[in-house]
Formats: sequence, structure tokens, C-alpha cells
Amino acid sequence: QVQLLESGGGLVQSGGSLRLSCVPSGRTFNTYAMGWFRQAPGKERELVATISASHDRTYYADFVKGRFTISGDFAGNTVYLQMDKLKPEDTAVYYCAAASAYRGTWYLPTELNEYTYWGPGTQVTVSS
Repeated sequence: QVQLLESGGGLVQSGGSLRLSCVPSGRTFNTYAMGWFRQAPGKERELVATISASHDRTYYADFVKGRFTISGDFAGNTVYLQMDKLKPEDTAVYYCAAASAYRGTWYLPTELNEYTYWGPGTQVTVSS
């Protein structure tokens, strides 16, 4: 059982930056791939970025490439999502999720149903 807790959301102006953090209750490095998802009102939850369990491979959705960066803190076991050049359409609840690395520590899960554990989410609002 892994519990996840996100932090770092808030209100920011268009073009601004925020850094989200996800702190798991247990060790995730080399055990779980970690992903960031988001869900806007009236829309389905969508993948934003994912990092492999080994923290050496990443994947980004096209709509955040060049603006967001996912990274892992080896020492603290925390996973971050650095969000730059934010746009109003980035407004959503952002969720951290963990997927078992049974396919390999290199594996990058991109499907929502591959993720077993979820945090409660943190609100990100970007004003125009």
C-alpha cells in the first residue's frame, strides 16, 4: 500500500510557474513508476507526464512538452512536476499516481488504468 500526497498547487497568472510535489508514504524508487495526471471540470482525467521507477526515463503529453518537467528526488523519494509558461487551459486538479514497475524499472506507463495508487489531488488555477 502506497499513500501519496500532492502539494504546491495554487493560483498563478498566465506565463507563470508552479512546482508540484508528490510525497509517497513508502519507497517508490525502483519500485513504482510515477505519473502526474490532471482533470479539468467536465473533462476526463489525462496523463501529463510520467517518470520510470529508475528515474532515468520520462514521457510528456504533447500539450506540456517544453513547458513541464517531471523529476525524482533520489534522496527524499519525492517526485516533482515543474510547470513553466502556464496557460489558462492548464487549470485543473493535478493528481500524482504510482504504477508498479513489474514490467521493468525502465517502463513508462501511459494508461490511466496502469496506475494503482492515487493522491487526493491539488488544484492549479491559471488566470488570464
